[in-house]
Amino acid sequence: MNPFDYLLFGIYPYICLSVFFIGCLVRYDRDQYTWKSDSSELLRRGQLRLGSNLFHIGVLFLFFGHFFGMLTPHFVYEPFLGAGAKQVLAMVSGGVAGLLGFIGLSILLHRRLSDDRIRATSNPSDILIALLLWLQLLLGLVTIPYSAQHLDGSMMLRLAEWAQRIVTFRAGAAEMLGEAGWVFRAHMFLGMTIFLVFPFTRLVHIWSGFATVGYLVRPYQVVRARRLNVPVGNGAPPRPGVGV
Repeated sequence: MNPFDYLLFGIYPYICLSVFFIGCLVRYDRDQYTWKSDSSELLRRGQLRLGSNLFHIGVLFLFFGHFFGMLTPHFVYEPFLGAGAKQVLAMVSGGVAGLLGFIGLSILLHRRLSDDRIRATSNPSDILIALLLWLQLLLGLVTIPYSAQHLDGSMMLRLAEWAQRIVTFRAGAAEMLGEAGWVFRAHMFLGMTIFLVFPFTRLVHIWSGFATVGYLVRPYQVVRARRLNVPVGNGAPPRPGVGV
């Protein structure tokens, strides 16, 4: 096996995942006030809602599709969904979601780079991660014609086996990508790089989405207003601090 391939797809994934988890924990512990996605809505609302909605719909579908599609062993779904059928399903659904995300992020990038005020208030990491995600979505769309050359699902199974061997610490992961085309390898490499830079960007706000589950099941919070019956003469408006 090529030593360079072993470095990129056998060692580099663990470097990225280590930085991802440790970096997120350290940032949450040391810089909780930066644990957010800075909004530029006050500067300009135009294009924000459309671009943001398209981007988030597409990216969320792709994230969960990749997560379950690549990490679910083949024998789990084989009785009711063959590899070839899963390949076609992934191409169609992923293509639609990828196109939505790509269009949405293109709108957001144009908005951020073309508006002087928004560009001036943007951190370099904001632009960097947006460009990386844009390129990753583009590469994902480019993989579709190449995937059409493997409608038996063989390449999809190799990519999934690579991911499963990485997360289960099994040997031979890099060998699974030995016959993969350049576009698949570039897509996998850039995806790992996004995990590498994740803790240093606004993407950390994604973790806050898990708090939504706790919010939905928590007990009701009872809030009682404290009213001070302080008379105010001559019909004058209440003084600051008087009332709710």
